[in-house]
Amino acid sequence: MTPAVELGAGRQQLFGLAYRLLGAADEAEDAVEDAYRSWKRPGSEVTAYARESLTAVVTRLCLVRLRAVRAGREGYCGPWLPAPVLTDALGPLPTAEQRDSVSLAVLVLLERRTPHERAVFVLRTAFGYRYRAIAEILELSPGNCRQLYHRTTQHLASRRPPRQPDRGERVRLSGRFLAAIRAGELGALEAVLAQDVTLWADGVRRVATAPRPVAGRAEVARFLVAAFRRIAVPVRFGFAEVNAGTAILALAGGTLLAVVAVEIENGRIAGLRIVAKPEKLSSVAHGLSARPEAGCPSGESPARRSAQ
Repeated sequence: MTPAVELGAGRQQLFGLAYRLLGAADEAEDAVEDAYRSWKRPGSEVTAYARESLTAVVTRLCLVRLRAVRAGREGYCGPWLPAPVLTDALGPLPTAEQRDSVSLAVLVLLERRTPHERAVFVLRTAFGYRYRAIAEILELSPGNCRQLYHRTTQHLASRRPPRQPDRGERVRLSGRFLAAIRAGELGALEAVLAQDVTLWADGVRRVATAPRPVAGRAEVARFLVAAFRRIAVPVRFGFAEVNAGTAILALAGGTLLAVVAVEIENGRIAGLRIVAKPEKLSSVAHGLSARPEAGCPSGESPARRSAQ
């Protein structure tokens, strides 16, 4: 493998690191670009040291950016959700821990941790760094890094969603969910929702108001049916692998309207995270335009077929 090819392959991993730290695809791309610009020199070669150096630079750039954006996120109007990304943009995710680390649910939980806690958790869990290496990147002691990691894992342990079923089960349940919304059947919709289901909606103010999470089976069902009825354009639904899970896509013509991340527990939908803010959808929309087969299939969507 030539240095150029090897460096290009490493760029995806660096994006995955930056995205986990920032929860924003555009910010992550900028951080990686800045890191490459500061590192690249005429005649430079890709070595193990260079790859580790780039990782350290990206991490430090992200910590600076994260501190800068935290104030804006704390004063965000409505629930703040990360910008979703297509799973294959994040590189290989061979372990359950690596897949969990890019889920919208975990990224939201990491927003509540300090920048250093978040960085230690990501470097340790998603990339397998030892505490000594993390300490060098963050300019902390190994013991301090170990404490930060355990504090973060304890925070996540009781809050992260359970392991999700296989893709077939997620698509099947999501199809029933979409069919009930299309038909406006509150009873059928409530049947697929858990009793304590919670919905978070970021950027859906054009069709509904959700300034805070919507909780409870009946409340969520009413919100979804009312929101769907207010959409003034024909909508197609489909599925794509987003943030290491199967997400629902809502499209009007060639425009991506929303990405809906579904969390399932005991055969029912226990959590819904809806991202509809246009600037947060740009990464998924761009990826779908490059690979249209990854989004809604041509013709009728699974939701439309299920509703008939």
